[in-house]
Amino acid sequence: MSLRIKAVVDEFVEKLKEALEADIQDRIMKEREMQSYIEEREREVAEREAAWKAELSRREAEIARQEARLKAEKENLEKEKSVSMGTASNQDNQDGALEITVSGEKYRCLRFAKAKK
Repeated sequence: MSLRIKAVVDEFVEKLKEALEADIQDRIMKEREMQSYIEEREREVAEREAAWKAELSRREAEIARQEARLKAEKENLEKEKSVSMGTASNQDNQDGALEITVSGEKYRCLRFAKAKK
């Protein structure tokens, strides 16, 4: 009878070892799957972050271009303003003409009248 008990115990131990080995293999597979999933998610996040940074960089460059364009437009406007304003001086000429200098060009007005309202 002890041989039968030993055979049953040996069979039980063998099945237990097989079940334990199967469980270990299953856990190893799940760990690999989880690691693969984590790596894929990290890759996706890194790609989104790179795309976001590229978009941010593009927008910053666009803002810099617009600021430069606005600055140039402002400078041009100031130049135009100074040119169109010109300088007027009432010279003590014999004919009483008003002299206006615009961009270095002198203009003379011999007759002028008060603006009508």
